[in-house]
Amino acid sequence: MYKIVTKRILNPTVVLMDIEAPLIAKKAEPGQFIILRVDSEGERIPLTIADFDREKGTVTIIFQVVGKTTKALSLLNENDAICDFVGPLGVASHVEGLKRVAVVGGGVGSAIAYPIAKKLHQLGAKVDVIIGFRNKDLVILEDEFKAVSDNLFVMTDDGSHGEKGLVTQALENQIKLGNEYDEVITIGPLIMMKFVCEVTKRYNIKTTVSMNPIMIDGTGMCGGCRLTVGGETKFACVDGPDFDGHLVDFDEAIARSSTYKEFEEHALNHYCNLMGVE
Repeated sequence: MYKIVTKRILNPTVVLMDIEAPLIAKKAEPGQFIILRVDSEGERIPLTIADFDREKGTVTIIFQVVGKTTKALSLLNENDAICDFVGPLGVASHVEGLKRVAVVGGGVGSAIAYPIAKKLHQLGAKVDVIIGFRNKDLVILEDEFKAVSDNLFVMTDDGSHGEKGLVTQALENQIKLGNEYDEVITIGPLIMMKFVCEVTKRYNIKTTVSMNPIMIDGTGMCGGCRLTVGGETKFACVDGPDFDGHLVDFDEAIARSSTYKEFEEHALNHYCNLMGVE
């Protein structure tokens, strides 16, 4: 069992937890993920490692309440325990040697972008961070990003916080101002990453995306997390989750991501009715 050391509500649908998992914290690197089960009867879900503290032996996860399992997880409190917590899985992000980087996050994907921006900052790179949200109530980790970036641009769709507009607009503005990025790293909704890659392709800037497709075992055996990258089949769990964004077939990934949407909604609604949760 893995104890919940800290729980923070970041916005109405996003929760942060620090989990006591010293062996995972010892080896975790930005870009990797864990797979957890809330209880012995629960499903296995992947969550990207949002941070880790090797001295305290904790691993931070940040998740959005969108389905049955994330709802059940969100109802746990500090000192409660999670049944299974496995990792670190996946290939760590390759950030060594980069001097000037733009990190672009969208929504809860910003939580995944944070440890990468933090690592780049620790390595001495100049880091511009662009994060986007629908409105001010959904903004997360703003102070944390300020601490690890040279320039932070917060974008909201309605202009209620930061600047009004899309992350793609902010990124292109920075490129046009003469910022020569070694690489752009983008993490967020598939459609956002697709359009970020369209911008960077025009300027011939290397772009890495973090893919989070449907996943079951996390070891490459089930094939559920397959993607088409450069015309070849790749598995996000063992080949990724980071890939060359200019080679990813986003249209296929977007289509596959909604395969079980109806089942997920039914499971969540059924769970909420049983638990009496509104």
